[in-house]
Amino acid sequence: MIRLTALLRRNPALTAEQFHAHWRDVHAAKILSVPRIGDWVVRYEQHPRMAGAAGRWTGSAGFDGVTLQWYRTIDDFEAMIADPDYQRIVAPDERYLLDLDNSVYLLTDEPRTIIDGSPVRHRRPRSSR
Repeated sequence: MIRLTALLRRNPALTAEQFHAHWRDVHAAKILSVPRIGDWVVRYEQHPRMAGAAGRWTGSAGFDGVTLQWYRTIDDFEAMIADPDYQRIVAPDERYLLDLDNSVYLLTDEPRTIIDGSPVRHRRPRSSR
């Protein structure tokens, strides 16, 4: 399994509100409309930047959200982006929605899990009485 992690910057012509509404309502529908998308994509997630947290730290400035996408193989990822339907339906919308040159993309292999949500027991040092 491989994962694409993309830190997204919106097209500067769009407001944050326009970006998030389009990403959620239009872009997601376009991805789902690609006929063979389920052959390639195992999981697709959108993580919008926290809203309503003015004055609080919400991460590195300039990023509007993160997408996480899982694929069984690198070949599946490459087949998806080369697919004529993907190029016709999704690629133009990516160019409308995103600042592609200033977003960040990273394909990774299987993760190394450090914390899995299980309770962690910390040992307290014994007192030296």
